[in-house]
Amino acid sequence: MENTLKVLFIDAGTGYYRMKRYRVGDFFGPIDLGFHLAANEGTFNIGTGLLAGSILPGSNRLFFVAYSACWHNVYVSSMGGAGLVFDNLGLNMVAIRGRAASASILCLNRAHGEEVEVELSPVSLETVWSQGRGGVFALMEHALGRYGGKYSKEPRVLAVGPSAAETDFGAIATAPCKDGKLTFVDSWAGRGGLGSQLLQAHGVAALVYGGTVVGEDFRDRKVADEWFQQRYQMSLAAKDMAATAKYRFKEDVKTGGTFGVNFATLKGRMMSFNYRSVYWDEARRVDLHRKLVLEHYLRQFNEESIAKKQVSTCGEPCVAVCKKLNNEFKKDYEPYQAMGPLSGVFDQRAAEKLNERASVYGLDAISAGCVLSWLMECLAEGWLAPADLGVSAAPCFSPEGFKVETDSMHNADLGAALLDSMIRRKGLLDLRHGARKLARSLARGKDKRIHDAFVYNANARNGWMTPNQYWVPGALAPMAMMGKYYFFYEPEFLPPRQLGRKCAERMRKELLVDNMGMCRFHRGWAEDMMPDIIGSLYGKKDEYLKRIDMTATRIHSRNAAVYWESERNIDFVASALKRLRDVEGNKDPKLSKWIDFFDKDRKEAAMSFWYDMRRGADEVLREF
Repeated sequence: MENTLKVLFIDAGTGYYRMKRYRVGDFFGPIDLGFHLAANEGTFNIGTGLLAGSILPGSNRLFFVAYSACWHNVYVSSMGGAGLVFDNLGLNMVAIRGRAASASILCLNRAHGEEVEVELSPVSLETVWSQGRGGVFALMEHALGRYGGKYSKEPRVLAVGPSAAETDFGAIATAPCKDGKLTFVDSWAGRGGLGSQLLQAHGVAALVYGGTVVGEDFRDRKVADEWFQQRYQMSLAAKDMAATAKYRFKEDVKTGGTFGVNFATLKGRMMSFNYRSVYWDEARRVDLHRKLVLEHYLRQFNEESIAKKQVSTCGEPCVAVCKKLNNEFKKDYEPYQAMGPLSGVFDQRAAEKLNERASVYGLDAISAGCVLSWLMECLAEGWLAPADLGVSAAPCFSPEGFKVETDSMHNADLGAALLDSMIRRKGLLDLRHGARKLARSLARGKDKRIHDAFVYNANARNGWMTPNQYWVPGALAPMAMMGKYYFFYEPEFLPPRQLGRKCAERMRKELLVDNMGMCRFHRGWAEDMMPDIIGSLYGKKDEYLKRIDMTATRIHSRNAAVYWESERNIDFVASALKRLRDVEGNKDPKLSKWIDFFDKDRKEAAMSFWYDMRRGADEVLREF
């Protein structure tokens, strides 16, 4: 029988649903098929890769492909582990169209036979969001309590929070269930505002799913070991252990996870106080990192999470055990950087408080931190008054005399109040149409510097995305899908045209892994092995590579990136280049030439740099 991808189409407006199959070869996974459906039929697509349920570690990621409420283009977001239970539905994808008459919970169950039971029921969000832990967690608990008894195996719950109703950057959250209860190991499809899209465009606030289908998943470890022995002279298990060392524990820095390893090694590359650190000299940046991070923020993490081995997986068997926790608080680098040093928070208790508030609201954590740090600078500089933002204080927003515990908690309390203002639309804070539009509006009414202090990628008319938390020019590259790792983010110099090419190549490699439903933490072998694995299992290696090239090109063909609107974007890039020469000791004459260009004519250099990056990406991703 020919291999096919099974897609369940559901009309949220009518409750009508139907199954459709797509031949493996025409499409291979959640990205190429999801992009096709989102672009051509306007559906919100949720799916796993062909390898879900297999013995290959990291193969159970759940992907969401839909129009993005904040980026204003088709976007890809994903969450760890949630594909393992999805695979038990016997489906590859669910495609949602139409809009429910009121906010609803979508329940999918495949208890027996070929039929997936579909139920769509209204839910009173304001009532549920105010219960228990609150927000997104309360809705997950409510959905599990309401439908969990229908499943013979532990189901999985996805949910959105109040931010999905009140902003354009609401996320989608999940957590594994154990013994009928939710665990604290939450995972997020954060980037892209797809939680806002799911609720606002389709009326779906939560999804409960599970089943008993036992698929013909690849489980031959002997065959897998033969593949890895031929390529690496190592077994699958040994290679995966080596490839995921950063996420588990790194002996050279005596810590682990994205939080531990990144904060241990960033030093002068760490960004703080809404990127104002990019204007400092290296000695000041290193001194702040040593005093506030190495000796406090990271030390707390190592003592509480690493030493006590509070670690877990995302819900699938995996040696990376990348989830580092302190009781109910999960610690990842980017949320605890954006709502940490970037927002003037350098203490774990304060960061936990602020991150928890953002999580309850169901916000994309990186965007939340970037928006908060920007608003805090506006308050600190007096460009906006506290009353403008519905709060009663200004932050402690300078390293001089910074009291690590008290000032961090002050800033966390202020940040939490600002998040409350966003959700309740206090003062001038109305984020229903995005932070980019808000920044332009505030700047027109008060002070141009308000807008120029906000670092973001612009797309189309009002689309926006805050950058990943790495001080590299590629974080602000004009690519079709920013905010993910579809760009080159190594801390090294590349001329902008070459950098654009590298971003395009990085995007293709990420798609190669994403389209098989793989976690990128396993990219150390997955990028090399995926084509060969598809060749061995399906006899379609060349077709897969061709399809990835085609998908990358089609995504790029919709690239509507807009030249940098914020002055700080320019400063971010120019200072990163200067640091590479003056601190890292890069003697490349092309680097010096660009630095001189920025010093001589800052705006012309920035525009040339931006367009050269775009030109390089275009050269790699030209029409297939």
